[in-house]
Amino acid sequence: MIRTLGGLAADDYGESDARPPLMLLHGLTFDRSLWRPTLAELRRIDPGRRVLAFDLPGHGESPEWSSYDVESVADGVHSAVQEGQLQAPVLVGHSIAAVIATLYAARHPTRGIVNVDQSLQFAPFAGLVQSLADKLRGPAFPAVWEQIAASMHIELLPESAQHLVRASCHPEQDLVLGYWREILERPHDEVADLATGGLASVRAAGVPYLVVAGSALEPDYEQWLKEMLPQATVIVWPGSGHFPHLAHPDRFAKCLAATARWPADAPSDARPRDDQAII
Repeated sequence: MIRTLGGLAADDYGESDARPPLMLLHGLTFDRSLWRPTLAELRRIDPGRRVLAFDLPGHGESPEWSSYDVESVADGVHSAVQEGQLQAPVLVGHSIAAVIATLYAARHPTRGIVNVDQSLQFAPFAGLVQSLADKLRGPAFPAVWEQIAASMHIELLPESAQHLVRASCHPEQDLVLGYWREILERPHDEVADLATGGLASVRAAGVPYLVVAGSALEPDYEQWLKEMLPQATVIVWPGSGHFPHLAHPDRFAKCLAATARWPADAPSDARPRDDQAII
């Protein structure tokens, strides 16, 4: 069923039951159609579960917003949760949506987070974006975006998934600049806080946190992540590029189905156990 919650367009499947609802949030320039393979697998292995795939503000069928700051979008997600009467959902965020999901978990009851291939150390990426600021704001934007898209390694995906990625990607300059405004305009130390500012709250609440990566994490980053979120579990599917959920939709759906067994009241040392993060 297609509906609008909190002003955001969504595909809404299943019924609310004892399993926590899944909220699927796509990455920048894409839309909710990117979750079709995941939804198909979930209907097969986790039938009847409440699953909602949203278009982020300014994407797909969701309206444009005056601000796409991370906090504003996280607040919009909460409005959707409230209107949909979703109780402590599991938020699944791909790319920048994983940052939005993490910030959401720092502010609101959340059963868990699934981070799909997004580093929470923003500084290196921010440095790259800031170095390209003039080109991103000018007529060179399409060429710069092509370079960024190439780094996602779409060519590693099955042909059908490659087609889906290209069909769902709409890199509009104003939209990209809106979502990256904070990166482009804030001081370097404040940019670093965009992804890390809420981690202390997520850690203290013991929110289960699963990272699904398409390539091995840098050792320094993995160590930092373990220190910041001791409850985090990292799964790596090498050779998946920026889209591990599309490279292995069956495995990914099993991971999401397993979140039904994540504890409702997570202790401070909570993390998905081996039987709770099936790969």
